Amino acid sequence: MPSALPIADPAPTDGLLPASAVDGWADRAFGVYLHVPFCRVRCGYCDFNTYTAEEIRGVRQSDYAGQALAEVGFAARVLERTGAPARPASTVFFGGGTPTILPAADLAEMLSGVRGTWGIEPGAEVTTEANPDSVDEASLAALADAGFTRVSFGMQSAVPRVLATLERTHDPERIPLVVRWARAAGLQVSLDLIYGTPGETAADWQRSLDLALEQQPDHLSAYALIVEPGTKLARQIARGEVPTPDDDLAADLYEQADAVLASAGFSWYEVSNWAREPAHRSRHNLTYWTGQDWWGIGPGAHSHVGGVRWWNAKHPAAYAERLARGESPAVGRETLDPDTRRVEDVLLRVRLVEGLPTGVLDDAGRLAIAGLIADGLVEGAAAIAGRVVLTLRGRLLADAVVRRLLPE
Repeated sequence: MPSALPIADPAPTDGLLPASAVDGWADRAFGVYLHVPFCRVRCGYCDFNTYTAEEIRGVRQSDYAGQALAEVGFAARVLERTGAPARPASTVFFGGGTPTILPAADLAEMLSGVRGTWGIEPGAEVTTEANPDSVDEASLAALADAGFTRVSFGMQSAVPRVLATLERTHDPERIPLVVRWARAAGLQVSLDLIYGTPGETAADWQRSLDLALEQQPDHLSAYALIVEPGTKLARQIARGEVPTPDDDLAADLYEQADAVLASAGFSWYEVSNWAREPAHRSRHNLTYWTGQDWWGIGPGAHSHVGGVRWWNAKHPAAYAERLARGESPAVGRETLDPDTRRVEDVLLRVRLVEGLPTGVLDDAGRLAIAGLIADGLVEGAAAIAGRVVLTLRGRLLADAVVRRLLPE
């Protein structure tokens, strides 16, 4: 969740949605995202809406579960008043920040509040992100007992000097330990990796992939490092203290990852995500990528229901103050027009292995497909069948593909 929020219309203090937002409500998936905006240390590359203890004096982490539950109750009342029939959540995702910086009992309380307010579908996916040094055997067992089904560990790298450049605090030797504890608790395991860190080599990256695969995770994400403006890493690069990431090397590392993961039995299903089998894909993230509904709880969290999108106050104190007054914590909102929704559909669905139905495109976009096939960016057989599916080269140049599918 990037820290910069878009500029749009003010959000109404009562949070009410237009009636059009709940048209087709029962036909869409409904996910709940809970943002925990706290970290022990701020990583130099991070642009998410997170705060260390030194940055949020006057705000107590121990109060946060109750504040999040206040928004859960507020959200349920808004949906009821808008005319949305009650329905259970199909996915629940705790992100951050570092959700597991809070006691497991607090996360369990928040999940219980979601269950008591909306219900949770049988077999629902319930995930928390975690740093390897923010959990232990007991906390993971407690999360599983509370109803969590999945944990996503921020592994990032197996190489200590790469982790040091990223300012990650965990020891890579802890990865096998936390995965073993999670497995013993009955949790599915996902590992997150970052490639393209300044100074990282192909051998470093192979070491990270090898350690990750040794854990036999159900799911693996690999993201290229992005140097966000305003971060500590961006300032270090500007001062010449850290080399600028090499885009060509990053492309090579992506291809390396795809080959290694494929040989280990993983299949890509989104440009940066691989799973052993379809059942292990992140169903919550697919809610975002396919334009379903979700309510984001917490400071800076984004929500979307039926083409209406809004976002909360970023700072935990401002967020808490609005809820204490009985007001929506949202500070901005936009209603997406049909063309904007179509553009976003193209941007997101083209990144999925199922691809984009060509019927979503206008005439100019459909005409561009032949050129994309000729350039090796789109699979020809899939296009003939009516879908735009990226080749490996196309995944590396997904943004360029989208620009050609959405000519101005």
